Order: sequence, then structure tokens, then C-alpha cells
Amino acid sequence: MADPLAPPRVRFAPSPTGYLHVGGARTALFNWLYARQTGGAFLLRIEDTDKARSTDESERAIFEGLEWLGLNWDEQVVHQALGLPRHQRDANFLLSTGTAYRCFCTAAELEVMRKEAAARKDSFKYDRRCDRLSPEEITRRVDAGTPFVVRFRMPDGETAWDDAVHERIAFPNKDIEDFVILRSDGTPIYNLAVVSDDIDMGITLVMRGDDHISNTPKQIQLYRALGNEPPRFAHVPMIHGMDGKKLSKRHGAAGVEEFQAQGVLPDALDNFLALLGWSPGDDKERMTLLEMVSLFSLERIGPSASRFDHEKLLWLNGQYLQEIPAARLVEMLKPFHLPNCDAVLLDRAIMLHRSRARTLVGLAHALAIYGDDPRVFEPAGLKKFGGPEAAPLLRALAERLSVTEPFSHSTLEESGRALAAEKGRKLGDLAQPARLALTGVLASPPLFEMIEVLGKETTRRRLLAFADLIAREPEAH
Repeated sequence: MADPLAPPRVRFAPSPTGYLHVGGARTALFNWLYARQTGGAFLLRIEDTDKARSTDESERAIFEGLEWLGLNWDEQVVHQALGLPRHQRDANFLLSTGTAYRCFCTAAELEVMRKEAAARKDSFKYDRRCDRLSPEEITRRVDAGTPFVVRFRMPDGETAWDDAVHERIAFPNKDIEDFVILRSDGTPIYNLAVVSDDIDMGITLVMRGDDHISNTPKQIQLYRALGNEPPRFAHVPMIHGMDGKKLSKRHGAAGVEEFQAQGVLPDALDNFLALLGWSPGDDKERMTLLEMVSLFSLERIGPSASRFDHEKLLWLNGQYLQEIPAARLVEMLKPFHLPNCDAVLLDRAIMLHRSRARTLVGLAHALAIYGDDPRVFEPAGLKKFGGPEAAPLLRALAERLSVTEPFSHSTLEESGRALAAEKGRKLGDLAQPARLALTGVLASPPLFEMIEVLGKETTRRRLLAFADLIAREPEAH
């Protein structure tokens, strides 16, 4: 029996059969927060018994995703497949104590039973016919090499537990059939493997998605049959898309590496995931991992499903972007192809553009205008502001800005307004074609703040080049 005064031991147990889903990442985060808050241990187990679907690539994605999120584990990674001898010993122990039995029924025989139950309009439940075989008949079949599975015999009564999230949950045992724990090839079924592993790892709290609630009564009975008290259980709510259906790729990105590739910050994703089902209280939304650790408690996990709002995540990510020092932000942006420009200019450009960016990808894309001069221009912008009549205005603006001192956005805007007034135009008549000339698009930060960052020479060169382009026949552009 576990020492009630010992530090808690929790685990995250993903299957390496695909990407690290954000639902799994949220489960890992909750377990990690609980372990750090209580001074316990956060363990990682790779449930790789499905050899046909498990891949090294998926396993690496799990490791990399957890590390990127800052969720470090405390002991050597456990691989479930390596526990096969122990799983088989546990199954044999259950056979020896009479809490499990061999079932020799073939797939065809089981299918007949299912059809008979359907004809009676009953739900199928194994009728324990092999449990009624005599010891001599069982020995004869085993000696003859007849294939068999091992079934656990559900006891009478009910199985109940006090769930840390859903309070008391109870299942009548009569509704649960004698489930298979060992296949005919000697490999374990999920429920036996996880119970055997959790006992071996000394797990004291199993925190997982509430889609596992139906497995819990089976596992509780296995713990007891193996001579162990069950751990505590905390079944956290599922994550749904905004349409109320289980979150999947149809709702947009659903894997941790997808958000990383989009330029979402790990701190922002941790913060966002923590709020899916858990409340720190006082309407608090922005938190570091350390703050989450100090505030986390099982009692504040709600039982209702959460909705994954991609827009809110991007908004939150944009808030985090505003607070990162420019030097660190430059390093974080490097994987997303920064423009080849002066480091001081890049720092200034980042400070200007990040208030409008929501991801690192979006910010890197916005910074592209500080690299090569634009060669392709937005068609709608060309149609509206690329007529030959704009060329003289752009040439005049280029000359006026070239002699403006100091070259700051306030004085640059004054020069632009003065020029527009002299020409009998509105400022927008200069600003929009100038914006198109400088960036290739019509959406950008405030024009004169951007011109200040671009610098005098680049601004003049781009304005004059665009003026030359639009002054030609329309076919030229």
C-alpha cells in the first residue's frame, strides 16, 4: 500500500501513433503542474504496445513537444512494450487466484453470440461459458494447444470511486462483461497493461481525459485483484472545437508541432491550455508556468468540456509577443526567415510591427519589407492607386522626404501633409500609393513610422522606382 505521506507520483502516458495532440498536451500540463505544486514526480510512459502503428517519429514528436512546452519529466522514460514479461506474470497471477479464466471461444463463436443477442434485442455480454469448463477440460485444451484469451471475472456489486473532478462515480458490475486482459498471442490488453505499469511505477494519482471513465471500474477491480489499492483518479474534461464537437484537424491546427510551426509561443500555449478546464480564480488569465504551479489545484478543474478558441489563442499569443525583449525576439524569429538587413534596423522594425502581429510567422512575414525591394504589387492596389497620375506625386514625395530633418515619423508626416496641401490633395492620395510603392501591399503599420524605420535612401529608391513603373503604359505592370 502506498505511503499516504509520500510525495505524489503522476504520469503522462501517450501512444506514439501520431502527433502530440493539444488534448494530450493539456493532460501532460495538468499532471506536471500538480507534481510541481505538491513536490511530487512527473513521469513519462510511452504506451507502444501497438507495434503496427507506433513509430520512432511520433515518439520524437512527443519528446520534442513536451520539451518545447517546458514540461520536463523526472525519471527515465518507461516504454510499455518492455513490460510484457510483467504483464504476463500479472495475468498468470490472476489465473492462479481464480479472478481470471481462460476463454477458448473463437471469433466465429463470439460473432454468433452477438447476432443472437441482437435478435433478442439485447446488448451483447459474454455469457461465461468457458468459466464453467471443468479443470480437466481446461487442461486438455491447453495441452492440445487450443488458442485462448484470458478474461477477468467481474465480481458482483458495484465499482465506485471519488473522482477528483467528477466527485462520486459508480458502475453496476453486472453491466460490465468479463473483459479480456490477455490476447491469445500473450500480449496484454490496455486495461491490464496500464494497471500493471502504474503499480510498477508507484503512480498515486491518475489524471487523464474523461473519455477513460468507462475504463476505470475495470482498472479498479484489476488493482484490487492484484493486491493493490487503486490510486486516486481525476478525469479532466474533453476539449471541443467551437462547434461543440471533439477537437480534431477539421477545426484547424490540433497538434503541438503545428502551433510551433505557426509561430505560437510555448508560454502562450501553456497559458491557453491551462485555462481549458481549470480556473486559477479572480478572473486571472495571464500566467507564467511558475504562477500556474503556485495556483494549481485539482479542486479548480471543472467537469464540463472546454472549447478551443483559436482566435483567443492567437490574441493571447500576440499579447506575449509584446513583452519579449527585441534581442530575444530576433533569435526566436530566425527559423522563420528574417530579412537580410542591418541589425539596428531590424530591431526597430520589430518594435514597430510586433504590436500588429499575433504569431512569429506573421511578424516575420511583416518584416520581409525591410529586405529586398518589392517586385510584385497587390493587384487591387495597382488598379486603384497605380495609375500614371500618381507618378508625379510619388516623385515629389520622394524629394520632399529626402530633405526632411530630423528623419522622424512626426516631421515626415508634417512634410507629407504639407506636400498634399500644396498639390490640392488629401494626404491619402499620397499615402496609399506610397504605401504600395514601399511594401507592395496596402496594409502596413502607420506609414510615416514605417518610413522612419526604412530610412531615407530606401524610401527614396522605392518611391522613384514605383513612380517609373506606373508612369509607363499600364501593360508594363
